[in-house]
Amino acid sequence: MKLQIPDGIQANRPISELTTFEIGGPARFFAEPSGMTQIRELLAWAKQEHISVYPLGDGSNILASDAGYNGLLVRLNNQNIDIINKDEEQVLIRVGAGMVWDNLVSFTVQQDWAGIECLSGIPGRVGASPMQNIGAYGQEAAQAIQAVEVLDIDEMRSLVLQNEECKFAYRTSNFKTIWKGKYLITAVHFCLHIHGPANLRYRDLQNYFQPNSSPSLSEVRQAVLDIRRSKSMLYDPSDPNHRCAGSFFLNPIVPLQEANLLSKQNPGMPLYPVNNKCCKLSAAWLIDHAGFSKGYQQGCAKLSDKHVLCLVNAGGARAQDIISLAQTIQEKVHLKFGIELTAEPNMLGE
Repeated sequence: MKLQIPDGIQANRPISELTTFEIGGPARFFAEPSGMTQIRELLAWAKQEHISVYPLGDGSNILASDAGYNGLLVRLNNQNIDIINKDEEQVLIRVGAGMVWDNLVSFTVQQDWAGIECLSGIPGRVGASPMQNIGAYGQEAAQAIQAVEVLDIDEMRSLVLQNEECKFAYRTSNFKTIWKGKYLITAVHFCLHIHGPANLRYRDLQNYFQPNSSPSLSEVRQAVLDIRRSKSMLYDPSDPNHRCAGSFFLNPIVPLQEANLLSKQNPGMPLYPVNNKCCKLSAAWLIDHAGFSKGYQQGCAKLSDKHVLCLVNAGGARAQDIISLAQTIQEKVHLKFGIELTAEPNMLGE
């Protein structure tokens, strides 16, 4: 019996057209619902036909299989911003998961609402922010997220999950681990500080401004964009390094004793204390000192010309090319330092 495909669903959409890596075979089905009624109809159809569902966003943190994905890719397009509550110091907003992340940051900075200004220029959509707990330049989304609205894919019921339930940690959350594939994120609640001071914890930002200066949120946003652009970390199709997923490896977090020993053995190795038990290491420093320079190329995959932490599709690369380069880097870093590098992008398909 021929499968009846509802209106609004595309068949065999190349995933390479939907991700910043520009890699990936066909998705069996693809849809961009904008309202909850359409979302529920799509999920009900997928459940009835025993078709797996994967929320995509802008595909800026995805490495898709060359064989594609034998399921339904869903990219939400709800882009509303609503004020839930507001007083003299704070504002609580509800943002549709389909909104482009940087458009949200730009809006909040224009309103002079502090809390996510350092997350300027990160590609993707709002729905990905709690999943990855996106972070950069001294801020993390989890610091501003109050709650996450989701739709249980199996039970078709809406839930509001509070920050504490999501178990946010460095570039992860329950959405990426034990809840993977369980929920579709439909909206996110952010608590921001009205006329709050900009975050200047990160060294690059401190160096950007004069000592003891108090830049505005707009100035900090521009600084972040300038710094990201200098490292080819803004999505710009005119940049030859743009076919990527940003930072490919997580910065390793190791016990303090191990970090101190590594630092003694490797003078100049930067350490970033997390607490009194752990330290964060620089994945970029480890890669560089394992013998990989900017622009290093292996087949059709390479390191960015601007940043060794970024793996790039140099043109015509397949998923296996990126994976092979990543494994080469992981093996040499482990051989030299005994450190396991973990890939940050989500792997889609087999």
